[in-house]
Amino acid sequence: MEHIVIIGNGIAGVTAARHIRKQSDKKISIISAETQYFFSRTALMYVYMGHMRWKDIEPYESWFWQKNRIELVHGFVEKVDPKMKTLHFSDGKSMTYDKLILATGSRTNTFGWEGQDLPQVLGLVNRQDLEKLEKVAPDKNKCPRAVIVGGGLIGVELAEMLRTRDIEVTFLVREDAFWTNVLPRADAQMISRHISSHGVDLRHETQLDKILPDAKGDVRAVRTTTGEEIPCSMVGITTGVVPNIGFLKGSGIETDKGILVNRRLETSAPEVYAIGDCAQQRKPIGNRPPVEAVWYTGRIMGEVVARTLCGKQMEYRPSNWFNSAKFFDIEYQTYGWVFSERRRKEEHFHWVHRDDDKCITLAYHRESGKFLGINTFGIRMKHEVFENWLNEEKSVDYVIHNLDKANFDPEFYTSYHKELLNTYRNQIKRTVS
Repeated sequence: MEHIVIIGNGIAGVTAARHIRKQSDKKISIISAETQYFFSRTALMYVYMGHMRWKDIEPYESWFWQKNRIELVHGFVEKVDPKMKTLHFSDGKSMTYDKLILATGSRTNTFGWEGQDLPQVLGLVNRQDLEKLEKVAPDKNKCPRAVIVGGGLIGVELAEMLRTRDIEVTFLVREDAFWTNVLPRADAQMISRHISSHGVDLRHETQLDKILPDAKGDVRAVRTTTGEEIPCSMVGITTGVVPNIGFLKGSGIETDKGILVNRRLETSAPEVYAIGDCAQQRKPIGNRPPVEAVWYTGRIMGEVVARTLCGKQMEYRPSNWFNSAKFFDIEYQTYGWVFSERRRKEEHFHWVHRDDDKCITLAYHRESGKFLGINTFGIRMKHEVFENWLNEEKSVDYVIHNLDKANFDPEFYTSYHKELLNTYRNQIKRTVS
């Protein structure tokens, strides 16, 4: 019986296993050094905040794996030998495979700061990070102040988590507004104001120089590149993530930032595939980054590789870009492409509500008027509607006038369509004149 081994039990690896089982009787093994069972990584914050228990973020009951004949192996693979089709574990054991799927996800990105290995310095990527956070920042008595370094989605999640336990937070962001490498400036500035409104000491244009220990070797402060010392008991490193591929050194499998794959998700080694955060497309797909650290792309890749391994060869062809997140009380969605800096012949329409907690930015082609993408904050939208509009290449004028049809908010929520439409008409009039 063909043996398929998957390293990594995140959304990509587990999706692959589930779909292989649906289509075949192959032997399936999933290896993970993080946890025994798959869990929803995006829900880590809610465990710390007390909204959910750990078992609540495990989508499948413990009996699911045995019933579906998916072997779970708890261990750390430290070496892959593609020529011998063998995996070597840190405890000296080994395992052979017929086909191998690498789904090892990401790890926290660090930049060699002095003090980054102190015991109260952590990221927020895996279960071990959450357990460490509970240990070093259980409450404001043990951790009166924390410093977060890096202004992305993980950083704002960590800030919200700490604030729920009344821990003071200083947030160091090198840009002049929050997440300006992704968001247009008007969007970023609104999010900056919102984060600050939740009692976060948000420091723009501020960078970490080093993390300072006390006499016991515990974190006592950080020093910025301007020489300022900020006292703290914990430091959260949220300066992005990078593919978790260190164990492949010497394997012969070609890597760059991630594991290099083609459209069929094949690596340079025969019978070895890579999916999810650790995979890097040799040729990027459209405007998509070559490494896509997004849960739904991992899920799609898992389905694609499962079909291929079950005799129905398939290429990875994702649909229109989308993503969603949460900035404290503001929900964020994006469909299509809205770049932080307008590209050639690209225009943006921006509307912000007077309460400063809702806004929309639409991108469109300056000459043709074709709708390119939308960012929406504080107003829920329907995915399928924007998927259709992007595929049908609707005009920005059509999208604006029909935006109420995309609204996902419940029936009795306030509608902002009329106000938004008036703003659009006024902006277009000023542009024409």
